[in-house]
Amino acid sequence: MASIQPFKALRPTPELASQIASRPYDVLNSKEAREEVAGNPHSFLHITKSEIDLPEDIDIHTQAVYDKAKENLSAFIQRGFLFREDKPCYYIYQLVMNGRSQTGLVAASSVDDYEKDIIKKHEFTRPEKEQDRINHIKTSGAQTGNVFLAYKNVTELDKLIEDWKADHHPVYNFTADDNISHTIWVVNSDVIIKSITDIFATVVPATYIADGHHRAASAAKVRKALGAQATPEANYFLTTLFPSNQLYIMDYNRVVKDLNDLTEAELLQKLTADFTVEKIAAPLAPENLHEFGMYFKGQWYKLTSKEGTYTTDPIGVLDVSILSNNVLDKWLGIKDQRTDKRIDFVGGIRGLGELEKRVNSGEMAVAFSLHPVTIQQLFDIADSGNVMPPKSTWFEPKLRDGLLTHLIG
Repeated sequence: MASIQPFKALRPTPELASQIASRPYDVLNSKEAREEVAGNPHSFLHITKSEIDLPEDIDIHTQAVYDKAKENLSAFIQRGFLFREDKPCYYIYQLVMNGRSQTGLVAASSVDDYEKDIIKKHEFTRPEKEQDRINHIKTSGAQTGNVFLAYKNVTELDKLIEDWKADHHPVYNFTADDNISHTIWVVNSDVIIKSITDIFATVVPATYIADGHHRAASAAKVRKALGAQATPEANYFLTTLFPSNQLYIMDYNRVVKDLNDLTEAELLQKLTADFTVEKIAAPLAPENLHEFGMYFKGQWYKLTSKEGTYTTDPIGVLDVSILSNNVLDKWLGIKDQRTDKRIDFVGGIRGLGELEKRVNSGEMAVAFSLHPVTIQQLFDIADSGNVMPPKSTWFEPKLRDGLLTHLIG
């Protein structure tokens, strides 16, 4: 069963919350982060992207960057921008995007659970990305990046959380510049804290990483590296747990630089082996599994997989697998999407217009739109011990960094 516990969050004073809250470190490059913090000395990006306070030509993985993160975090605390909770608490985090609300529980999840696969994974991690977060956590003594976990919803827990929201005032409630609202409640009742902990320990057999595989892996490796010097807090890592009935997975689309020496007519002809190919008048966001949109030369097409052209195992049945096997690998020569420089990935939040833009500009030759992976597919794959192809899931809205930080130092 899943082991979670409350923690003493490091968090902003209420009047600074909206200024401190920042987009996750891994959705911005250094240039974008510098632009985003312009005029805002309170942005948490000064800690998560601390190279913005150093010369522009600095190697972002040098130790000086991690030292600067620690220095900036200490300064935020000393200046009273951030304070630490008096007692361990749980936190409720509600996000609203385009009128759609989802609510999660912020808790410290067990590193032991991660290592024993009670916290289930569905993606491989990249060593260089892990090492960056390992260095950041070890130097700063803080887990600043939230790991987005999912669990199969429990009615009793749903009610506990909704009742707390109804009966208590939030400590933070603001709308960010991307029009996503963020509301946080502190759960400080010992009775409710015990109830939540017990529900996970007795009813929830597993949790699933939805977003944050590198952050979770890094927390585990930091604990191991610290050895006997690890604090009790290092046995846990910062997570927000969302029930499956509230999660929203968006499409994660693909763009490819060239047609692998094929002409447009040749590609269309070859695709007919595995798909029904139709010209369509408007951009296509597939409404059904095994349907794809394809855009090139100013024209959209609908590709519908033919029966018998894909396997029905948990991996083979995924649309990202079908596209990979029957188009990207078979005809466009892309064997490894994690390393091939000819392919790029476009999160569904950017819309189909982004696909058209990148093809029309000449940067890319062809774009593919996909139906989103379902949460049940994610659970099935993680439960089977398999991993998805890279860039299979895009979750929105994103949690903001800086609102709740877990200290391990």
